[in-house]
Formats: sequence, structure tokens, C-alpha cells
Amino acid sequence: MLIELPTWGLVAGNIGGWLVLQFGLAWMILRLPARWFDRRPGKLSARRETRFYEQFLRVKTWKHRLPDAAPWFRGGFAKRELKAADDDYVRRFILETRRAELCHWLALGGVFLFLIWNPWYAWLGNVVYAVLGNLPCIVAQRYNRSRLGRLATRLVQPAAARDTRRARRN
Repeated sequence: MLIELPTWGLVAGNIGGWLVLQFGLAWMILRLPARWFDRRPGKLSARRETRFYEQFLRVKTWKHRLPDAAPWFRGGFAKRELKAADDDYVRRFILETRRAELCHWLALGGVFLFLIWNPWYAWLGNVVYAVLGNLPCIVAQRYNRSRLGRLATRLVQPAAARDTRRARRN
């Protein structure tokens, strides 16, 4: 602890610190180029990954309770529900889940800043907050991405099949 604060200062510093950290990160990450988040899915099958999140983490029972702060920012992409089932929208949704996941990972790592003004026992309380406030959001983004990846595959396959049939006819 580099700065010693009274109890009210600790409380105010922690609340204000988390607000600035999380909203500041969200604002900054929203301004990063979309191409930084546009990549192919990993090797783990989307079906197995989705099953893991549903069966072991029971994500479907609690993810609807998580806040979605993206609409609070100009240019933010709401991820509470799927609003369209076309390929471009689904790919953008997947991209935005990566953006949101990065924001929550960085916020989780930002807990070390709170060592500046918190004694170790108060800092541990901030660690608990950081984990409980960000890990569920990370899990929800990964779950949504695994489900959306499967949907994107289904959207692309029929188009590819149509193109193949057209090519055979010509």
C-alpha cells in the first residue's frame, strides 16, 4: 500500500476506481479496430464447448442476469439477444464477444492497481469483486461465441451448397 487512506477514502477509492477502470476500458476497447477481433475459431469443437458451458457451468440459468453495458456507449453493440440470423450480423456478434471478453480480462487484471491504496485484506475484497464481476461475463461471452459459431457455420453451408448446385447446372 503506497497511499494510506481513511476507511471512507478506501470505500470511495474502490468504488470510483472500479467505475473508472471498467468504463474506461470499455470505452477504449470499443475504439479498437474491428479487424483486431476478427479471427477464426479455435480447435475445440463448438458443440463440445457449448455442452461444457451448459452442463458444468449451467450458464443458461444465470447469463440472462448479467448486465450489458455496450448500449451505453456510442457505437456499442448490444449482446443481450440475437436480433438477426444473417451471416454478417452473426459474424459481427462473434467479433463483439471477443471485444467484450478482452475488456473483462483486462478489468480482472486491473485489480493489481488497487494495491496502491488498499491494505492486503481490503485488496483481497477487491480480488473477490474482480473475479465475481468479470469471470461470469467472460464465461457468457465464450458460451455465446461457441453457440454463434455453430450458427454461422449453418448459415454459410446452405449458401455454399447453393453455389455448388448452380455451378453444376452451368
